[in-house]
Amino acid sequence: MATLFTRIIDGELPGRFVWTDDTCVAFLSIGPITQGHTLVVPREEVDKWTDASPELVAHLSTVAQTIGQAQLKAFGAERAGLMVAGFEVDHLHVHVWPTNSLEDYNLDNVQNDVAAELFDEAQRKILDALKEAGHGANLPQ
Repeated sequence: MATLFTRIIDGELPGRFVWTDDTCVAFLSIGPITQGHTLVVPREEVDKWTDASPELVAHLSTVAQTIGQAQLKAFGAERAGLMVAGFEVDHLHVHVWPTNSLEDYNLDNVQNDVAAELFDEAQRKILDALKEAGHGANLPQ
């Protein structure tokens, strides 16, 4: 059975995408720690990051760094947080979010009642920053 993330990648479930390539996608988390919280997810269904090939881990890291740089610009954050937790969905995913505090590294602080308009705004800001940085080829259509 396909994972939740595969169903999002395949378009069976909605997702607010900010990146797409042949290896992975990135979309906004539905339970963000901060506005702009993004998940970088391989197209391949791999459960644990320790089971992924070194090449896949390297690619996800590169895309996560690119997303993090866009978040810094888009939200004026001091840092971009990065975490691989792996307990929420059995499909490897890298959390990337704009942050100004170590307190933002707690997944217990996710926001579950975010207005659609805030998701739309976060998506637009990240897409604009990625486009300005020259990543237009990887923006979703």
